[in-house]
Amino acid sequence: MLNLDFVRGLFPSPCWERAFFENAGGSYVPNSVIERVTAYMRESQVQPGGAYDASALAAERMAEGQRLMAELIGADTDEVIIGPSTTTNIFVLSKAFQDSLSSGDEIIVTDLDHEANNGAWRRLAGHGIEVREWKINRETEKLEAEDLAALLTDKTRLVCFSHCSNVLGGINDVGALTKMAHKAGALVCVDGVAYAPHRALDVKALDVDFYVLSLYKVFGPHVSLLYGKREHFERLPGQNHYFLDDQIPLKLNPGGPNHEFTSGLVGVADYFEALAAHHLIDPPNTFKGRVDAVFDLMAHHEEGLAQRFADFLLSKPKVRLLGPKTDKADIRTPTFSFTIDGRAAADIPPLLEPAKAAIGQGHFYAKRLLDALGITDPGGVLRASMAHYNTMDEVDTLIEALDGAI
Repeated sequence: MLNLDFVRGLFPSPCWERAFFENAGGSYVPNSVIERVTAYMRESQVQPGGAYDASALAAERMAEGQRLMAELIGADTDEVIIGPSTTTNIFVLSKAFQDSLSSGDEIIVTDLDHEANNGAWRRLAGHGIEVREWKINRETEKLEAEDLAALLTDKTRLVCFSHCSNVLGGINDVGALTKMAHKAGALVCVDGVAYAPHRALDVKALDVDFYVLSLYKVFGPHVSLLYGKREHFERLPGQNHYFLDDQIPLKLNPGGPNHEFTSGLVGVADYFEALAAHHLIDPPNTFKGRVDAVFDLMAHHEEGLAQRFADFLLSKPKVRLLGPKTDKADIRTPTFSFTIDGRAAADIPPLLEPAKAAIGQGHFYAKRLLDALGITDPGGVLRASMAHYNTMDEVDTLIEALDGAI
């Protein structure tokens, strides 16, 4: 079991002045990350990679951040790009694909995904690429494998989908869907932004070609990670300065990584190590093993929070819960979006403020999904998203406040 007093003690104390349930928009950052960023800026805020000591230290700190985040997801260091955002990383990737595709080639996107793994690919339709849409099943409120099978052809070059919806919370079977795409001769680009804060990842085991996640939702600073198999990074044309075309992964990271934030990513590893040291009686002897064990603890705790909140939502006749109608950790993450009959979504969050409970409201950059589900409220939906550092008392605070608002 997670020791919540210990966990929360690793964060700045003002984090706990409210019951915070917009973690899907960006997680809290532990002190270890703040300290790593601060140390870089105080001690090595110079151009990295030079011959003098501060410059060498800067390069070492950045390299360590990149190495540890690669290990976090089971990747090799040079298969990981640290970029400014998931939207930017995929935009750059799509531009590289544009140069490598031929007229008549096909790309499959969904109407479920966040726009980051959607819009950039759809724009390729203006360059002779056929963009096909894998539509959500409105009855089951999920992507169905048989619908993908019907879309795949010998011209399909790429399938883009999410590991987990940032609105619905439902988890897709990435391994099975990737096998299906590969069998048809296509690559996959998986958006793991909503999944990565809640579950351990092994991109090699999943056999994905590209995988993206936002590290600022995995307890880090505001940067994003793009994983790609080295063979693809080698093949794709560079999108950086021409003299960097043979430097992987810099060739696909215009301007290069943010220095202080890449260094600060070591603080994410520090956080997981602290949790492992406190909770694990016989910790694995690798960083990746310890991370995976900690994520197991997180998932177990989050499932308990999800059960309490799902039971509440499902008990309210006026509430429409979107996505899986369950709390089970193997089916969904603890991200719950819902509507309330007769109430505008924008009206609800202010009513929770007296209780110091914070939730999200809007389309969350998944507007195509809300349109597909027939949601017409211009304010979108309500979203309460939990993280492992939330407590059951906070969930009860949210439930009481929401009950009054409803």
